[in-house]
Amino acid sequence: MGRLHMTRPHDDPHSSPHAGTYGEEVMPKRRTSLSGQRILITGAARGIGAALARSLTHQGAYVGLLGIEPELLAAVANDCGTASGPAPWRECDVTDADATEKCINDIVAELGGLDVIVANAGVAAQLPLVGGNPEIFRRTIEVNLMGVYNTVRAAGPHISHKNGYALLVSSLAAAINLPLLGAYSASKAAVEALGNTLRTELHPYGATAGVAYFGELDTEMTSRGFGTEAAKELTKSGPLLKVAPLAPAIRRVERGIARRSRIIAAPWYVRPLLPMRPVAQRVIDVTIRRNLASALEIARAENAPLTTAQRETVLRPPNQGDTTA
Repeated sequence: MGRLHMTRPHDDPHSSPHAGTYGEEVMPKRRTSLSGQRILITGAARGIGAALARSLTHQGAYVGLLGIEPELLAAVANDCGTASGPAPWRECDVTDADATEKCINDIVAELGGLDVIVANAGVAAQLPLVGGNPEIFRRTIEVNLMGVYNTVRAAGPHISHKNGYALLVSSLAAAINLPLLGAYSASKAAVEALGNTLRTELHPYGATAGVAYFGELDTEMTSRGFGTEAAKELTKSGPLLKVAPLAPAIRRVERGIARRSRIIAAPWYVRPLLPMRPVAQRVIDVTIRRNLASALEIARAENAPLTTAQRETVLRPPNQGDTTA
């Protein structure tokens, strides 16, 4: 399978009035110290969310945590605590609008206000659009899209003040769409649209919003999502892009939050791909075909689960349960 070959440019924060570290598009004349910032993160039990929470705490921020894995959340909260105790956290399924609103309000009360919301909770699973499990599609949209909407709807009033900020976590998959990731790509493209709309709607209050785009980072989501037999078949000629370490991406997110960036992108190659999406998509369409037919057949039989187990949610295999549209 062909690859996307890119040469990394030198970072030049002075190349334009809106350019920061490569991968960030920065609001002009706006920078906020992370120390003392009150930041709420969803999907904080593992991966990007947990790493970001720990790193922000090290920078002097006060964090609140939401997620669906209480044991892991408690461990992160202990790592992010202060002398008075662990960081505030709640077990919360962001697809439940009422529960999300209550949990966010509770944590904001404990933090004494809110400066930043990071809508990070998300899931993924391989899914052939024809012959795949429709429950996987439904749940992916519920978590990745409705969960983000429920989060910003509940947190929005708390950040609608001068220098308030919402960061919505999208993906490179919103711009470049791979086979077997149709549900994930659709959900992340919608998150991108929500972020761009929210930015405009927050402007009258002195607040703003950014969208984060990540490629393949070294997280459990990546290893689980690409650890299936179908993924191995699809990429057996070699990966399109190498998995990148998580730590540099977290540093980029921290800088983006401090600068209230419109766009945060990691690894380095993601930012230049965004305006090139029609060309990059055509490259993918052509180069991915080699093992695609066999990969689709494997995926239909494999019926891979979501990367994060959903509590109290039954994902029925295809062709079972209701047959109504």
